[in-house]
Amino acid sequence: MEEFATDIAKSLLGKLGSSAIKELYLAWGLKAEIASLEEKLLAINAVLMDAEKRQSQNEKIRFWLQKLQEFMYDAEDALDGFECEDLRRQVVTTTGSTSRKLRRFFSSSNKLAFRFKMGRKIKDLNDRLAEIESLKSLLGLPEQTSDHSSVLPEEISEMKQSFESFSGLIGRDKDRECIINLLVEPFKVDDAHPFVIPVVGMGGLGKTALAKSVYDDGSVDAFFELKMQACVSDGFALKQVMQKMIKSATGERFNDLEEIEIKAKLGAILHGKKYLLILDDVWNEDSQKWLLLKPILSKGALGSKIIVTTRSKRVAQIMGSAGAHELSLLDQKDCLSLFYKCAFKERQKEQHPNLIEIGKEIVGKCKQIPLAVTNLGTQLYGITDEREWKLVRDSETWEEKEDVLDGTGTGSSIITSK
Repeated sequence: MEEFATDIAKSLLGKLGSSAIKELYLAWGLKAEIASLEEKLLAINAVLMDAEKRQSQNEKIRFWLQKLQEFMYDAEDALDGFECEDLRRQVVTTTGSTSRKLRRFFSSSNKLAFRFKMGRKIKDLNDRLAEIESLKSLLGLPEQTSDHSSVLPEEISEMKQSFESFSGLIGRDKDRECIINLLVEPFKVDDAHPFVIPVVGMGGLGKTALAKSVYDDGSVDAFFELKMQACVSDGFALKQVMQKMIKSATGERFNDLEEIEIKAKLGAILHGKKYLLILDDVWNEDSQKWLLLKPILSKGALGSKIIVTTRSKRVAQIMGSAGAHELSLLDQKDCLSLFYKCAFKERQKEQHPNLIEIGKEIVGKCKQIPLAVTNLGTQLYGITDEREWKLVRDSETWEEKEDVLDGTGTGSSIITSK
């Protein structure tokens, strides 16, 4: 469960908007190119939260997010190149004993060469991002353009972010307690090393949210020297998985290293340390992939633990050290609680009792799948027009089970704009 794309996009947009970067690309004559890059990224950012919720049920969206994350890492590297160049220029300007080699490096011709090189790089990034952006609507990821005046965009954003903090908690107390107990249990001589705990369940049950809530639980911290998380998805490319682990552990990516160097780097990071690792969204059922990674993970200290989230019982059999922890459907009472938290602003529930019964009927059609409950709740957030709630309840889309509840739409397509 690596950095979410929304987090990476936020970081990149922050860099693009910083005064330091603006001064640099103005100095290098790249204002228009960077502005275009920022505009495209802002447009994509508007659909990222929806895409991340739907990626576990839609392979095309998951692939799109992977391509987007690769782009954003490359864009960050390009911006770092600006900053490094600026630092070199400052060193030359402030150092009286500049060598002939350095003076030649910063000559007018070399500046022109750098400008040309960076201009090409930014143009390539713009072309890549334009292609990624063009796929938004084809994947069913339209930007949110609702004109409900009672709900401000920042309120919806804050509410969705807040959901991330409790989505792994509502109705999952026993699940959390069970997994935490396995994490803090002392190492026994006959335990597997590292000890792998599979969390298995169909799409939309909240496996990732549950794993994240356990990972962030303060009571776990004292038992591990190092914590890491990496989203694996269906590829399970060994080099990429290791890079994600290193990035999570150190903040560094080492994209320029060969696989053998990445293995050595990760081994050094893990050596002798008792760690907690989350491998999120594992799909690949090829046991050889796991057998190649396991020896590297074994370099950690005894007692190291790994949580694997997956929809596949076969993956759990291949990787698990213990029986899989299977997530069940969410209790109907908990579904209602989750829905009301997502749909109502503070004190709104008490002010609109007429919506409560309609909400119960909507939740009853969600088949106890948390993601469907959440998607509908967040889309109704702050809307108090009874007609709109009834439109959702009575929508013919409910009849299209495969689109709504089997892992492709999870209820997100029911609401239509006025």
